[in-house]
Amino acid sequence: MLRTLDKVAAGVIALAAIVGTIGLIAEVVVILIDVIGRYFGTPLRGAQDITQMGMVVLVFGGMALCDRLNGHIAVDLFERAFPTWLIRLTDILAAASGVAIFLGIAWNMWKSAAISQMLNLSTNIINLPKDWFQYFVVVCCVITAAGMLLRLISLLLGGPLRQAEGHAS
Repeated sequence: MLRTLDKVAAGVIALAAIVGTIGLIAEVVVILIDVIGRYFGTPLRGAQDITQMGMVVLVFGGMALCDRLNGHIAVDLFERAFPTWLIRLTDILAAASGVAIFLGIAWNMWKSAAISQMLNLSTNIINLPKDWFQYFVVVCCVITAAGMLLRLISLLLGGPLRQAEGHAS
């Protein structure tokens, strides 16, 4: 059951990462067009809006993949000196707090998106609706929280600990 959930999570996380990659490509193209346009005296109208919203897509689209690949910044100064049970405990606490944090972000962003939708809020220059991007953040945060929850369940059931790169147990 857990293995099936992990495969489904991997697929959903990959999809979110692909959307984040599209955000990165859009960022690069918009900045390139804007810089070239500025050279010729005609900057891209709305480049700032597209860049800001593209960063939302880029950051939150890749967050679940970053967690899955153990890519978050971690300080493991004393990890070699800690017993395995303490390392497992800190990993469990980290996963549980990550679930809570990302669900909290999702909940607050959901409420914020509802307000943005009600007030018809948009970006300043080209009027991109903000609620679309806020709902995207909600979806990505739920995906990230689900991935962390799967990791938490795996750790609680005695699954393997994640090792920092270059760290042998």
